[in-house]
Amino acid sequence: MDKTNIDIAVQNLSKSFQAVKAVNDISFEVRTGELFGFLGPNGAGKTTTIKMLTGLAKPDSGSIKTAGIDCTRNPKAAQHLIGVVPDESNLYPELTGYQNLCFCASLYGIGKVEREQEARRLLAAFNLNEAANRKFGGYSKGMKRKLTIAAGIIHKPRVLFLDEPTTGIDVASARALRVMIEELHKQGTTILLTTHYIEEAQRLCDRIAFIVSGKIVVVDTVHNLLKHNEGKHYLHVTHKGKNPDIAERLNAKFGTMSFSFLKYNTFRVESSEPINITPIVMCLEEWGVDVTEAKRITPSLEDVFVRITGLEADTMRKDKEKQGGSK
Repeated sequence: MDKTNIDIAVQNLSKSFQAVKAVNDISFEVRTGELFGFLGPNGAGKTTTIKMLTGLAKPDSGSIKTAGIDCTRNPKAAQHLIGVVPDESNLYPELTGYQNLCFCASLYGIGKVEREQEARRLLAAFNLNEAANRKFGGYSKGMKRKLTIAAGIIHKPRVLFLDEPTTGIDVASARALRVMIEELHKQGTTILLTTHYIEEAQRLCDRIAFIVSGKIVVVDTVHNLLKHNEGKHYLHVTHKGKNPDIAERLNAKFGTMSFSFLKYNTFRVESSEPINITPIVMCLEEWGVDVTEAKRITPSLEDVFVRITGLEADTMRKDKEKQGGSK
């Protein structure tokens, strides 16, 4: 890989908090203009990694280069080249949206006329004109995320770090933010995005790193990752009542297929051969289980994630529910 086209280069990065190894010897590179995704459950090490890459946390070991600048000893060396959108807003609730943007621009040395023009442009681009003179503390969650992204790009950074940008906001706002992220990507901004929304990573990212318990388990393009599903067949089966041991019992009964629990009344069937649902339904009826729906599923990145990491998709869904619902 041509090193002149690398905007983020991480080698053997580690960070511990007392006995907990939050980030464990990870290495990866993000190419210029690439939208690179960090996908993993809460507590996997995504936010800690971003904090180290943006100078908010000091690594225990390893090296970081941003846009060719060695930031290992001087975390702030590339500060002028990066934009950061943290998982929790860092803007001032007592200032208006317009004032927040102008203040952030001033921190990067942007002159008064230019920062005021850029603040107005971003407010319009993010559909926040009507809220420009309202205090940020009164914004909705979706509006806060939009303004936080606007503040992160007001100085036109070469590299943008987005930490869980759509977590905890409503569906419409999440969709709008994804469109904005796609537009920034088209404009050539290098973006590192952390998320635990599998569908979001599949939709937005060029390449994805799966990170679990502080370690990267795989890095590849979405296209190549989906190749893991070639030749696989999937069904989702829903039944009445709570039968949490159904998948285990079916695995013992049908050795050529794999059954896994999704939620209290739904399980997934995976097979390398086309699936005949009839024997499964007949078996369940013998056990007194009433099947209400069986549908074929197009293999997705979720299935790849489950297979590679060993984490069930239900783990990620619980993360979503804790953070405010599915997007």
